[in-house]
Amino acid sequence: MIVSPAAIEPRHYRDVLGHLPTGVVVLAGRDTGTGAPAGLVVGTFQSLSLEPPLVTFSVALTSTSWPKIRPACRFSASVLASGQHDVCRMLSSKRDDKFSAVGWHESTDGNPRITGAHAWIDCEIRHELDGGDHVIVVAAVRHLEAGTGEPLVFHRGRLGIYQDISS
Repeated sequence: MIVSPAAIEPRHYRDVLGHLPTGVVVLAGRDTGTGAPAGLVVGTFQSLSLEPPLVTFSVALTSTSWPKIRPACRFSASVLASGQHDVCRMLSSKRDDKFSAVGWHESTDGNPRITGAHAWIDCEIRHELDGGDHVIVVAAVRHLEAGTGEPLVFHRGRLGIYQDISS
């Protein structure tokens, strides 16, 4: 039986898709109005293409942080590491000074990278697509590097850690 999208309750949709664990990524750039660091947390960041190297993510149309970063067309994506729960909470907040309590350093493009992150990817926006109540962004990878440790994971409404059980 095919279900009409209108028949799917948003809460049920969110609960079911919450069973898929995601990484926790901070998108950060410079507020084009003030030059101050601006950022937001997404759980939709993923690799899209190897040739050319592209990533994709989505941002809610209601985001107040993305419009501060977007005009510059460049940003840094920091894959948060296990133990960075407080960083995630701070950068997910609506506070104006959310970078004041978070360690960061500049990328080669001058964008904030979160200190202690699991990995960093510096990007440049290539395309934006309609994604309903989100905008889907495709970005080219300019620079990237990995740190050590394990990533922070979001699953069923909770932050947690990745545990390798293959050994």
